[in-house]
Amino acid sequence: MITVSTPSRICLFGEHQDYLGLEVIASAINLRFTARIQARPDSLLHIRIRDKSIGELGAKNTENKYEEYCIDTASELSYENSRDYFKSIVNVLKKAGFAVSGAEVTLDSEIPIGKGMCSSTTMVLVLTTALAALSDRKRAEDAMEMALLAWKAEVEEFNEPGGMMDHYASALGGMVHLDFSTGKAVPTPLKLDLDGCFILFDSLQDKDTIKVLGDSKYPTLEALKQLGQYGISSIRDFYDHPELEKYVDTLDGFHQQKVRANIDNYHIQREALSLIREGKMTNEKLGELLNRHQANLRDGLQISTPVIDKILETAMAHGAYGGKFNGSGGGGCLYCYAPREKAEEIVAAAKELGYPAMILRQDKGLTIHD
Repeated sequence: MITVSTPSRICLFGEHQDYLGLEVIASAINLRFTARIQARPDSLLHIRIRDKSIGELGAKNTENKYEEYCIDTASELSYENSRDYFKSIVNVLKKAGFAVSGAEVTLDSEIPIGKGMCSSTTMVLVLTTALAALSDRKRAEDAMEMALLAWKAEVEEFNEPGGMMDHYASALGGMVHLDFSTGKAVPTPLKLDLDGCFILFDSLQDKDTIKVLGDSKYPTLEALKQLGQYGISSIRDFYDHPELEKYVDTLDGFHQQKVRANIDNYHIQREALSLIREGKMTNEKLGELLNRHQANLRDGLQISTPVIDKILETAMAHGAYGGKFNGSGGGGCLYCYAPREKAEEIVAAAKELGYPAMILRQDKGLTIHD
C-alpha cells in the first residue's frame, strides 16, 4: 500500500495572473487530499472517491461514504465529458512513458469541492502521483514533474483556460514564488516571518471556475492582442516600461478596466515579493496589499460577490489586517490575515453570520510513503 498526500493552497498575490505568463505568490495550507493505492493483477483501475455530499470546510469522511468508478487501463480511453480526469490521468501518464496497470485506489479529502481551494487539482495530482509511483517510484518523487503531468491531465487535455499555479503550489508546499514567464514554472521558496495568521472562510456560494476564467482571461488576452500594434505582448511590459500605459487609453472602457486591474495586481505582487525577500514585510503592509489586490479583483475584474465582500468587511471590523477571495472568484472560499490574538473572535463572528471558518497553518507539499 502506497499513500500519497498533497495540500490545498491560498494565493496571496497574482490571482488570475499565472495563465497570463506572469508570477504568483502562494502558500500550501493544512487541508489535504490523500490517495491510498495498491496494485492489482489485472488492468482494471478501481477508484473509490469521497462522496461529493461531504462538503463542509475541513470535513473528514468519518462515515466512509464513497462514489466508485472503474476503468480498464488496457483499453483506448476516450473522454465522455470535459472533466473526465480519471481517463485523462491514465492517458497523460502513458504518453509520459509510465506503465499504467490495474490498481485499487481510495481517494479522501478535507478540501471543499467547488470552492476555489483546488479540490480538482489536488485530486488529479494525488492520483497522477499514486499511479506513477506504482510504475516508477523515483520519477513519482519528482514534485515538479508530477505537477506538470497533473496540469496536462486537468487542463491541457481538455483545452481549458486554467493556469499552473495550483499544481505547483500544492506539489512544492510551503510558501513559494512561481514565475511563468517562460511558459514553465520557475519556483523560488519564500519565508514570511510575521506573527499573524490566515483564516479561511466559506461563502457557501457555488462557483463556475471555467466561466469565471473565461470572463476574466479572454478579455485580457483580447486587449493584449489589440495592444500588440504598439509592441505590447504582456502585462509585464507595463511594469518594465511605464510609458506604455498611455496605449491602454486606446481600448474601449471594458477592456481598459481588465487591463488596468491586471497591471496594478502585477505591481502589487512585485512589491510584496520584494518586501518578503528583503525581510521588510509587516503585518499592516501585508493586509494593505491584500486589500488592494481584492479591490482590483472586485472592481476591475468584477469577480467578487456581495457575500464575499460582507465576510471580509466583518473580518476587518473584528481586527483583521486585510484579505481577499481565494481562487478564481465568483463564490467559494476567501481568507483574511489577522493578528493571532484576534483569530478566534473573527472565526466566531463569521460563524455567527452563518459562514464556516477555520484558522490555517502552512503545510508541506506532495508526500509519498509506504
